[in-house]
Order: sequence, then C-alpha cells, then structure tokens
Amino acid sequence: MSFPRYPKYKDSGVEWLGQVPEHWAVKRLKHNLRLLTEKTDRRENPVALENIEGWTGRFIPTETEFEGEGIAFDAGDILFGKLRPYLAKAFRAESSGEAVGDFHVMRPFAGIDSRFAQYQILNREFIAIVDGSTFGSKMPRASWEFVGGMKVTTPPLPEQTRIAAFLDQETAKIDALVAEQERLMALLKEKRQAVISHAVTKGLNPQAALKPSGIEWLGDVPAHWETGPLKRFWNVTDCKHVTAEFIEDGIPLASIREVQSWWIDLEKAKCTTEHFYQLLIEGNRQPMPGDLIFSRNATVGEVAQVSPDHPRFAMGQDVVLLRKFSPEYSSDFLQHVIRSPVIIHQLANLMIGSTFKRINVEEIRTFVIPFPPPNEQAKISAFLQTEIGKFDTLAAEAQRAIDLLQERRTALISAAATGQIDVRQS
Repeated sequence: MSFPRYPKYKDSGVEWLGQVPEHWAVKRLKHNLRLLTEKTDRRENPVALENIEGWTGRFIPTETEFEGEGIAFDAGDILFGKLRPYLAKAFRAESSGEAVGDFHVMRPFAGIDSRFAQYQILNREFIAIVDGSTFGSKMPRASWEFVGGMKVTTPPLPEQTRIAAFLDQETAKIDALVAEQERLMALLKEKRQAVISHAVTKGLNPQAALKPSGIEWLGDVPAHWETGPLKRFWNVTDCKHVTAEFIEDGIPLASIREVQSWWIDLEKAKCTTEHFYQLLIEGNRQPMPGDLIFSRNATVGEVAQVSPDHPRFAMGQDVVLLRKFSPEYSSDFLQHVIRSPVIIHQLANLMIGSTFKRINVEEIRTFVIPFPPPNEQAKISAFLQTEIGKFDTLAAEAQRAIDLLQERRTALISAAATGQIDVRQS
C-alpha cells in the first residue's frame, strides 16, 4: 500500500527529520512532554522495564514483586525506558500506576496527543539518536537533558489524533500477521520435538515389537533396544579439575556459551594457557572429534559436538565431556536424545525447587536413555537430520516474514510520525 505525500514541505532544520510538512511545528520534546519526578510507594499497577515489549509498547504481565519507591503516573502518561534505549521500550499508560526502575516518565502538555507522542518516541531514527547519547558502558542510560532536548515534529492536535488512529489501525493489522507467524513457528517447534521424541524412543519401524521400558514417562520401546543409564554407553568426565587462567591469546576455552548450537562454536571463546591444555591431555580430558560437550551450569542441558576438523581447545568448569565407549555409537543420535523430551523431562525433575541451575556429574551419568543398535542409531540420525531440516526451513521462512513485517511496522511509524506520508484521508 502506498500513501501520498503532503502538498508542501519545509526544511525542519534538523538533520534526521529533514523536510517536514509546511504547516507542522518542530519543537523540543520537553516542550511537548514534561518530566514527572514525584515518588510514590503505593504499589498500584507497578510497571517495570520487563513489563514492556520493545518497539510495540505492549504491556507484558509478570509475577515479579517490586520494592522501593517509583514514579507515580496517570492514564495518558508515557514511560520511556532510559536504560539501554535501543530496546525501544515506550509505554502509554491506560490507568494510574507506578513506574519502577529506569524510566523517564512524561506527561503530555495541552495540545499533545499522548498516542502520537508514543509513536514519535518509537520512531527508529529517534531511538537510534537517543541510544547514541547514552553514558555508562555496562548499564547505558539516556539522560533527560538529552531526551528532552530532542527536536520532534508537532502537527496540529487534530492531525496528531488522526495519525495516531491510523497507526493504531495499521500496526494492529501488522501485529496480527506477526502473531500468526509466531503461532506457526510454535507449531513447527512442537511438531519438530514430537518427531525427534518419537524417533529416539520408538525408532523408524512402526511394525517393530515393543516392550515396557520400566520407566513410566518413557513408556514402551522397541523390544531389541537397550535402556539404561548414560554411563553404560558413554563416558561422562568432569572438567572441574584445575581453574583455568585467562589470557589474551592462547588456547580457546569452551564453556556454556560455546555449546549453544549443534557444533562447538569458539568464535567468541575466551582463551587459556598451553599449560592448562596440557593438564587436560594428562587427564585424558582433551576434546576429540565425536565427543559431546554438555552444559551443567546455568544453561543446563545445552550440548554441542566436536567436529572432525575442529582445532584444539580446552574446556571450562561449567561443562562435562561425553565420550562414547565404542566408535560405532552415533554422536548425532545421542545429541538428538539429549535435545528431546527424554532428557528434558529428567532435567525438569532435577531442577524442581532449585534456585540455582546446576547439576552434578553423577546426575548426568544416571540419565536414563533408550539405546538402539549402532546401525539403527545411524539411520535414525540421518532421518532426523532430513526431517529437522524441513522444519527449520519452514521456521526460517516464518522468521523472515516476521522480520519483514516488523520492518514494515517501524518504517510506517517513522514515515507517518515525521510527515513523510499523508494519512489524513486514510
């Protein structure tokens, strides 16, 4: 859909705004919105940064309980997250409440439509400039002095209201399409997991005789399969032996961040010394092709495989080394098992009541797994690689559609809020 431009434009005098409609004013944000600073601890409808969805301004309910004083706000006020402003968290309140945390809480002056003001803040150019002004490297924040000094377009009030209504309508359509793609992705993920789960617990032959596994949540497995603890089939080695020394240039060190995908990824890995690597070798802990590296801390359950052509690397204390007892066993098959509900279910039971996500090596060794003959492991793995590829292709297409829709959304807001399109008759 294309929209007309305004009949006449003028130079705004602001580089990022460029030409604006001739009858529009250009003002500093602080002349349209005033900063609220009144503290309150009334705890009525508290809103924190985690409650606001970036770029849409939607409210996300959470169960977090907040302490301390916040800034009181009323319906129509705007809460803009000053911490990491690139997250574009701008919320328009529909009732009174309390802003908890890093917010600039703003109230529109007379003649300013709060919905229009929210869309101005969600303008991608506005966000980019504010983000470039931040101070503090670890917790970058935008000051009110800078945000309030930003120049913004200010159409007549009836036009602000019309633009806001137009954007409400158009962004709602786009959001509905995004939600549809997100539901598709969730369905694909669910089906993907179901295919993996069935393949690693029932095999590929629907006519195969089954037997009880003896484990309620696992159910029946093919009669010729084995079932037992992981340590019967794979060696599980603790990597918590010596504390690694970090250096600028040395041997890459794989920890929980490096096991987020199918293969070990050392692109952003820290480095350790040659001495530390030699200690691994002496303890027979150096990673070899076909080994799996399993996270036992924080991101518990993540796993990645060492590829045949992988450069040498060491391992941190937050992972364990899994090595098969026979070269005939399939590393791919075990990876699929670990990524399936077979292990996910056991991890969930171990984590009940735990506030700190960590499991010890002995618990990993006792994971119960189904274990088909080696040739069948290879066939199941090949089948799953093909099937998963299909699901991943469809999911990637859905994600591309979402990305395009979100780009369309931000572009439409930017164009309408700065007068690059005329939506008065839309």
